[in-house]
Amino acid sequence: MIKREDVYKIGLFNKPHGIHGELSFTFTDDIFDRADCDYLICRLDDIFVPFFIEEYRFRSDSTALVKLEGVDTAERARMFTNVEVYFPVKHAEEAGPGELSWDFFVGFRVEDVRHGALGKVTDVDTSTVNTLFVVDRDGDELLIPAQEELIAGIDQKHKIITVDLPEGLLSLDECDDEES
Repeated sequence: MIKREDVYKIGLFNKPHGIHGELSFTFTDDIFDRADCDYLICRLDDIFVPFFIEEYRFRSDSTALVKLEGVDTAERARMFTNVEVYFPVKHAEEAGPGELSWDFFVGFRVEDVRHGALGKVTDVDTSTVNTLFVVDRDGDELLIPAQEELIAGIDQKHKIITVDLPEGLLSLDECDDEES
């Protein structure tokens, strides 16, 4: 059985394309093209199910047409409309740290060089120009800039991101709590 911590989300199947079972796929990470893995994982009824890729072709830098094995008609392809697509972490780890998307780091622990353990990454906020790690710190949400210059190290094996945050950044969060 595939567990949530064994995969990370890379996109969404949108709708069927044509009559031969191709699916329009919007992705945030093209790791499926860069890593040596011939399957994608779909979340169907809260169960992670692998599907082998028969073929794919890019339509833009964020969309592709994907043909899955065993999905040969538009009717079968419709079952995948709005289905979340995931990629296995073990295959993504084959890519170098500079080649990973930010979403790969969901589930990693974050440690600061001066303050120690900060919490666990629960999400990545890419809604603004500045990407942020959403970190659960003892039930509180902590937003940490996901800037490469602030990342001191990444231990993929132990799932730890070591950051060197500017002095005062963590105390800003405490100031917000006092004002509330």
